[in-house]
Amino acid sequence: MIRPLFLACFLLGALAAQAAGFDSNAMVAAHNRWRKAVGAPPLVYSPGLAASAQTWADHLKQGNHCRMQHSKPDGRYGENLFWASALEWSDGKLELQAIGPDTVVDDWAGERADYNYENNSCAKGKTCGHYTQLVWRTSTTVGCAVAVCEDTREQVWVCQYQPPGNRVGERPY
Repeated sequence: MIRPLFLACFLLGALAAQAAGFDSNAMVAAHNRWRKAVGAPPLVYSPGLAASAQTWADHLKQGNHCRMQHSKPDGRYGENLFWASALEWSDGKLELQAIGPDTVVDDWAGERADYNYENNSCAKGKTCGHYTQLVWRTSTTVGCAVAVCEDTREQVWVCQYQPPGNRVGERPY
């Protein structure tokens, strides 16, 4: 009886990890599609940054209940965060949303509409720093991760960039 229970717990854990996983090549491609549009060189995936991003995503899952909060990179890397709620059915059942790299990166890129290149500024009351980090011309590597809060089925995504972008007074591209 213990063996089937152990196997079931193992498989459920593996399925949760698989549901939260993503294709790192698709993540880089999603980034590079937006970078190409502004003439920024392509990013390369960094396993080291991905490990750092996973550590932070796991921290947000375990210690912050999947609420977004930036890490403290101290100039070592730039960072973008994305959060997604669960799908909630009328019977109260929570289901993990099917979120992938395109959804995450396109959300950050959506801030492009609020970025004024000539003034190198965001529209009043708007945020555009996720977009500018995404396309920052001197950033060369990216590493990303995702964590899922099992009880709420919320997910938090973290991408970290080196060298960091969003330098005051500099244009992203």
